[in-house]
Amino acid sequence: MAGKKKAKDTESGGGTIALNRRARHDYALGDRFEAGLALQGWELKAIRAGRATIGDAYAVVREGELFLFGAQITPLIQASTHVVADDRRTRKLLLHRAEIDKLLGKIERDGYTLVPTALYWKRNKVKLELALAKGKQEHDKRNSERDRDWQREKQRALRHRNKDA
Repeated sequence: MAGKKKAKDTESGGGTIALNRRARHDYALGDRFEAGLALQGWELKAIRAGRATIGDAYAVVREGELFLFGAQITPLIQASTHVVADDRRTRKLLLHRAEIDKLLGKIERDGYTLVPTALYWKRNKVKLELALAKGKQEHDKRNSERDRDWQREKQRALRHRNKDA
């Protein structure tokens, strides 16, 4: 008897597709939410080929629904021959009504921004991690950079000290 084949990590497990590293630098990130994406067939094929970026993306609430702007999914030439593909089209984000209402309240009352931080596979679905974020001032960015440098120096010193002992 033949057993089931194990699915590839990129299609079944928590394989990361794209990260927004700049978000951690530019924003103070708060609560995180997981949202589904309404995608077309050619987009899914392009994502499997690793052609997605979310560096310039942001999410907006319009008429009680969430939309993703600025995410780029570059189409494959062979996959989208019959469709006019727009690589930066607006994509609908799928969340529960209670989550959307919570996000809407935070955005309108407290001045938060919705920033995508990661695009990844969960089972056979593409998910987007959204974070409620507040913009950092220039001095906040310098402080976080200073803290990061200090942590790095501390690790080096500890490593050197343990090496000598």
